[in-house]
Amino acid sequence: MSEDTAQSNELPNLADIMSRLQDKSLPPVHLWNPDFCGDIDIRIARDGTWFYMGTPIGRKRMVKLFSTVLRYDDDGKYYLVTPVEKIGIIVDDAPFVAVEANVFDKGEGQTIVFRTNVDDEVIAGPDNPIRVEIDPVTLEPAPYVMVRDGLEALIARSVFYQLVDMGEERQENGETILGIRSGGQFFTIGALEEPTHA
Repeated sequence: MSEDTAQSNELPNLADIMSRLQDKSLPPVHLWNPDFCGDIDIRIARDGTWFYMGTPIGRKRMVKLFSTVLRYDDDGKYYLVTPVEKIGIIVDDAPFVAVEANVFDKGEGQTIVFRTNVDDEVIAGPDNPIRVEIDPVTLEPAPYVMVRDGLEALIARSVFYQLVDMGEERQENGETILGIRSGGQFFTIGALEEPTHA
């Protein structure tokens, strides 16, 4: 969405979003240390769809509930955690997908707020950085934003194109890079090839 759209009367302003984030309490899964109970046949596909025993979980409310007790541990695996049980699940890529980005205050004070497929809102900045991995074979970019505690969101292609469209060029180590500013940080989202001369 454009800045004008993001600041229309139909959408909240940045102060409203920050207030909601401060008021939103998630279960303290990082404090829970239950016994591992084994794996369950739940898989989160790259597009953010949750599957149980090969069937998509169609109830968004249930998916949102599960997402609040999702944890990424030091062993590189994902778990659903409650005070009494810890259950392993499969995540194909990232557990969330950033499906929307709203831009506030262009310029030095620019802030980008992402919304995920489970309606989490994330303000990109020092605590929620944006990163881009390049596939070594296809050279396709895979952009991510940190949501919380090691849980990332894959930035949807259309949203990434939006970031590229408003990106800033900079010179770093003799290379022209493209980046995006948010929360007082500058995040590199790609390198630009210099034109070749015949």
